[in-house]
Amino acid sequence: MHARMWHAHAMKRTAALVGCTALVLSVTGTASAHEQHRDPARQVLGARDGWGAFGTGTTGGAAADAAHVYTVGTWAQFKAALAAGGDAPKIIKVTGTIDAVSEGCDAFAAPGYDFAAYLDTYAPEKWGYDTDLDKEPADSPEGLRRVSAADQAREIKANVPGNTTIIGVGRNAGFKGASLQISGVDNVIVRNLAFESPLDCFPQWDPTDGATGNWNSEYDSAVVYGSTHVWLDHNTFTDGAHPDSSLPVYFGMTYQQHDGELDIVKGADYVTASWNVFADHDKTILIGNSDSAATAAVDRGHLKVTFHHNLFRNLVERAPRVRFGQVDSYNNHFVAGDGYSYSYGIGMESQLVAEHNAFTLPEGASAGKILKKWKEAPVTAADNYVNGRATDLIAVHNAEIPGETLASGAGWTPTRRTHVDPPRAVPAIVDHGAGAGEVR
Repeated sequence: MHARMWHAHAMKRTAALVGCTALVLSVTGTASAHEQHRDPARQVLGARDGWGAFGTGTTGGAAADAAHVYTVGTWAQFKAALAAGGDAPKIIKVTGTIDAVSEGCDAFAAPGYDFAAYLDTYAPEKWGYDTDLDKEPADSPEGLRRVSAADQAREIKANVPGNTTIIGVGRNAGFKGASLQISGVDNVIVRNLAFESPLDCFPQWDPTDGATGNWNSEYDSAVVYGSTHVWLDHNTFTDGAHPDSSLPVYFGMTYQQHDGELDIVKGADYVTASWNVFADHDKTILIGNSDSAATAAVDRGHLKVTFHHNLFRNLVERAPRVRFGQVDSYNNHFVAGDGYSYSYGIGMESQLVAEHNAFTLPEGASAGKILKKWKEAPVTAADNYVNGRATDLIAVHNAEIPGETLASGAGWTPTRRTHVDPPRAVPAIVDHGAGAGEVR
């Protein structure tokens, strides 16, 4: 169903020069119809496979001709391939691990930026907690931080065009420190890639964030921003070598250098996320990024997303947190670890259907925490198993957290699903089949 026949065909290779970058990218020659069917790079989302299959469906770059199939192994080559070929369908095959920050954070620092000076200037005992830093002048430590942050953003963000498939070759392909921006486009496939979360080199201190201030960071591994028909399949998202536990503490708060692993926001629609691993992260997936009236005007009626056969392991929260969207989440396995807060966040006007999932909680963790109520919104949560036993997630939540009573019944019934596995079987199926390296 998800293509394990990578090695069955032969390919011819030529070379193409891409734009003014003068980068040589490997181009795959024409394959027969039979070979195309067997090539994972040309596979499309199944006709009933979640919201991504709605309407025109999601085909990515499956129709790419030989001139628009690239194999890349560096960040420069990858960005050049994204920019090449205009609006024509394209396939980009990624080999090995591509590091978007190979030269380190110092490469982005503005002349004169000094982190020690930043800490000294904005230390709470000097600056206090009443005034934010947004109006600090350009030559201040905060002004120089802003310039440095902008330099990093330009380098590590990669804009993905429509009608594109990005796929990892083999078992060890992926990105380190990169942020894929799927923004304002249609028809994108991202498969078989391991993402190590971007590390924000220049987080901002906000003394007005809470009673004692906080560090705020940017950059998600992938952002679906106002885009439609997106399929994210068999990827692995993790903090890799830089978990939150490794981050230092300044001003009494963790120097937070991570944002999310995946955001689906700003009117994005028709997204399917299947067979991925989301692991070792705090604020993991956000669907709809604000409760504001302006955001509601954009998001209401959109944000239709399906999650199935994903492994959510050792996460703190947001798997996902939902605003506005009709989200179908079935046949996923949630494995809680230390610091577990919740899995599903029930937010503004959300319509979440969470069925046929399996949850593995450590001793002492309550099933009442699986659902978290942020706003009044009904939810459907049927046929879920916790530690091998059938559990009514809404009933146990309402019994244990009476101040956050949830209403049952999301008001819609999903009709686009592949084979639905019994929840008792989900841990074995998902744990052995999800993540990067499984498409070949």
